[in-house]
Amino acid sequence: MTKNAYGAGSIQVLEGLQAVRMRPAMYIGDTATRGLHHLVYEVVDNSIDEALAGFCKKITVTVHIDNSVTVEDDGRGIPVDNHPNPKFKKKSALEVVLTVLHAGGKFDNTSYKVSGGLHGVGVSCVNALSRWLEVEVRRDGHIYAMSFERGVAKGPIETKGRTKSTGTKMTFLPDTDVFEVSEYNAEILLTRLRELAFLNKGIKIVFEDERTDDEAIVMQYNGGIVDYVKYLTRNKEVLNRTPIYMELARDEVEVEIALQYTTAYNEVVSSFANNINTYEGGTHLSGFRAALTKSLNDYARKNNMFKKGQNTISGDDTREGLSAIVSVRLRSPQFEGQTKMKLGNSDVQGIVSSLVYEGLQIYFEENPAVANRIINKTLEAARAREAARKARELTRRKGALDSIGQAAKLADCSERDASQCELFIVEGDSAGGSVKQGRDRRFQAVLPLRGKVLNVERARQDKMLENKEIRSLITSIGAGFGQDEFDLAKLRYHKIIIMTDADVDGAHIRTLLLTFFFRHMPELIRNGHLFIAQPPLYQLRKGKKIQYVNTENEYQDFLFELALDTVRVQSADAPQEKNIDLKSLGKSIRAAQDRERMISRVNRVYGVEAEELKKCLLLSREKYISPQTLGYEDLVTLFGSKEVINTSIEQGDLLEEENGRHPGNGNGNGNGGRRPVIRQKNQVDLAFFKSHEFSALLTSNDALTAIGEPPYQVYSLNEKAEAPLFQSEDLLELRDFLLETGRQGLVVQRYKGLGEMNAEQLLETTLDPRNRVLLEVKAEDEAAADDMFTMLMGDLVEPRKDFIEKHAAEVQNLDI
Repeated sequence: MTKNAYGAGSIQVLEGLQAVRMRPAMYIGDTATRGLHHLVYEVVDNSIDEALAGFCKKITVTVHIDNSVTVEDDGRGIPVDNHPNPKFKKKSALEVVLTVLHAGGKFDNTSYKVSGGLHGVGVSCVNALSRWLEVEVRRDGHIYAMSFERGVAKGPIETKGRTKSTGTKMTFLPDTDVFEVSEYNAEILLTRLRELAFLNKGIKIVFEDERTDDEAIVMQYNGGIVDYVKYLTRNKEVLNRTPIYMELARDEVEVEIALQYTTAYNEVVSSFANNINTYEGGTHLSGFRAALTKSLNDYARKNNMFKKGQNTISGDDTREGLSAIVSVRLRSPQFEGQTKMKLGNSDVQGIVSSLVYEGLQIYFEENPAVANRIINKTLEAARAREAARKARELTRRKGALDSIGQAAKLADCSERDASQCELFIVEGDSAGGSVKQGRDRRFQAVLPLRGKVLNVERARQDKMLENKEIRSLITSIGAGFGQDEFDLAKLRYHKIIIMTDADVDGAHIRTLLLTFFFRHMPELIRNGHLFIAQPPLYQLRKGKKIQYVNTENEYQDFLFELALDTVRVQSADAPQEKNIDLKSLGKSIRAAQDRERMISRVNRVYGVEAEELKKCLLLSREKYISPQTLGYEDLVTLFGSKEVINTSIEQGDLLEEENGRHPGNGNGNGNGGRRPVIRQKNQVDLAFFKSHEFSALLTSNDALTAIGEPPYQVYSLNEKAEAPLFQSEDLLELRDFLLETGRQGLVVQRYKGLGEMNAEQLLETTLDPRNRVLLEVKAEDEAAADDMFTMLMGDLVEPRKDFIEKHAAEVQNLDI
């Protein structure tokens, strides 16, 4: 048989959840930020389905300090009786749901009328991709629990106690062997949860982030999508004070639409199907847009509102300044794959279209003043669009740059393959000169902007195109401009890089450019073509050694490196010739800094003092896998006494269960909602050992002890003296000594402008693809991004003032 033979033995069969772990991107999109957050969405969507079925009123999402997540609801609870299918060998329905793909209650029309989890792989995928997962079900008067490790049940379902409440509580820790990132972004989660709260009128969603000291955020909107539209337009001047609301139920399709016009120039329309954000639109959005355009045109003709030479309003004009939510619910939605980005049900288009057309005709007849304001705005938009069309002719690229003087301004590259080309947009001629000299002329082009870029948030297209800097951008990029004419295939550079000074003016120019690209060339952002350069903040020099740094961690690491040029560090259990290396030292010290923050939280939440905590952390990691696996006997053995461990909190839990109040439905005090318990001195609550804080502290032990056991001793490299220069049991004290040692003789230069760096320095730090750092500009949530640009760059001052006052204390490295 040849080495590369392909036979029956080459065919692999991946059983159960093994396939998910082998190819996770097939099920959750990717293993980066998007996939990590998708795990939470899958669990929350199950709770939302309970709400849609009328059985759930409250959902609580908690991010714990170890980045595990708990999702809890007060729905019916996942069924726990044995599954009737003999294939599953008397396994409980709970275990089947969590370990078998395509197992769920959403494939018939009896358990759920509508559902977002159509494919039935969600929760089982979460289980497969988690290091551990614990589920607690309150149902039929009992509390049931099960634990899993990397998708495999650790034992059968257990009965933990009695209760009068119902619901499901699921806690999981994403597996770092699968995911490239492990830290949850609270803003990303909060955006999705707020979206769900708006779409499901009256449901209460609570979000708590235990990694911060912030209060739990409660979201409940009795106005539903009307409140959603008001939220989107809260920083804008509106034309119709109250959003227009329409709803219809026909042929098992439920449609809800809310819309409001503003004086802004951009469109903010989001569409949903069964609570799923259909970012790419679909038949429901097409029906809405067609009916909106037809309705406005018909009303304008009927009331003789067209001026001479004008007889129609385009769809783009009717949507200028529009904020709208289109939400449909149906039994069998047809999506494009598991990502569910576009709705394909053809019958939905006609239902939505008829609702919008008829609803708007009635509204306009009853509110002629509002109708006139809206129509006049669209007519003005049409006139401005025609003026902009003429202005765009000036910016068209005719083989080479046109005759408006751009050729002398843009320093182009020789490469003609756009995928290899980069365009640096720089601030002013001085910086432009340094970048032009330092660049690689083969594939790097430079466009200096001499004047201040126009704030496009407050300008229509025709006025915007009169701005010389805007025309320079459009012409140089080469892909056209506006929804009608922008063509990504004509893009001349696949990397467009914004490079501005590290001061207030530079930040302002960068924000103006980002506003322009987000409003008028969003395809550049959506397709990953827009970046921000990260020139270094500091040049650190000591002797012949030079380092450029951007962050405090980089600064600290360089000081450690300088210190280790003159001293060596040893741990107590290391042989005489074994010194601690720089990488291990930095990792352990950062772990010690994180640990210090966690200890502060533990003291505040659980009242555990530092000395007690040291004993707690002696527990062997081998006996600890997840917060619920720790045995009472392990703790008694560890402390040598039962009196040290306060178990009264557990008794309190049982009492609350008997009275029908579940301890997890608390007030977000960081302790699972448990009521305060009187503790005696030197006692440690059993609840602490089952907490996620304890889990995180134990995990940090690995990083702390990676460099050996204390005390840590520092010796001079230049002397043969046996006595150490410094000795400490504390890693943070060791850190302070090494930082002070590294600072001796150090020269620090702070860069505020690109012009302060010569061409060679720019090449080394910011231009050379081998060394530079680029930030890709992304809009994970375009509605949230729209809101931010409106608030920062729009006409209303008050929201901007409130934002500045709220976040002023968070500002770092402010140059005035």
